[in-house]
Amino acid sequence: MPSVSPPVIQAEQRVPGGTRLRLEWRVEGDSVPALLLLPNREPGVKVPAALLLHGLTSRGEVMTDSVGQVLLRRGVASLAPDLPLHGSRGNPLELNGLRNPLEAARLWRLALREAGVAAEFLRTHPAVDPGRVAVVGYSLGSFLGAALAAREREVRALVLAAGGDLPLGTPLTTLARTVVDPLRAVRGLGCPLLMVHGRRDPVIRPDQAERLFAAAREPKELRWWNAGHSLPAAAIEDAADWLTRQLGASGQA
Repeated sequence: MPSVSPPVIQAEQRVPGGTRLRLEWRVEGDSVPALLLLPNREPGVKVPAALLLHGLTSRGEVMTDSVGQVLLRRGVASLAPDLPLHGSRGNPLELNGLRNPLEAARLWRLALREAGVAAEFLRTHPAVDPGRVAVVGYSLGSFLGAALAAREREVRALVLAAGGDLPLGTPLTTLARTVVDPLRAVRGLGCPLLMVHGRRDPVIRPDQAERLFAAAREPKELRWWNAGHSLPAAAIEDAADWLTRQLGASGQA
């Protein structure tokens, strides 16, 4: 495991249905901010949880305020970190300007290590049932989520939103696949998979989603929405229902 400092609580507040905590820890010297949502619970009761991984140019707070809130109403905790170069950690547009493949690979591996640290934090949290931790990834976060779930057999369920395979026919795809290969990742999954995708997504096209889904192991499901890259609120609610069933949560929506 990478060098990790214990998380520090920066702020804590009561929210409808639970508690919202702003955390920060250091992974290999990098400061990693994250938001943790914990549902109200009886003393001694452990709840299921989900690691939320955001998309390019976004931040953890966006996932907390959307997916996290929906899961909170269902009695599911969630943790949403800021990925490298996102949120307070820099300018995500720098990723588009990277010309050094070694630096791009370093950032990907750093993000994967940090996601692993975040998942372990959830599994060892005193309020969380370590056997009921899932991963939810959106867009860029879906690539990361698939890689993490394939590597860590403890992941109970995986939701990939607006995710897919790498695009075909580009000069960088072959090189990129040596570092991140979504097809190889989903072939190695050991948990149920739900993919949700927009039929008009121009960023990660439907054919990329279909290619990833075809490569994945059973049990798996692909649900289409009449949307682009941004999925509607109904898709989030629907995916949260699926995830709640997989985790055996008892909360009410």
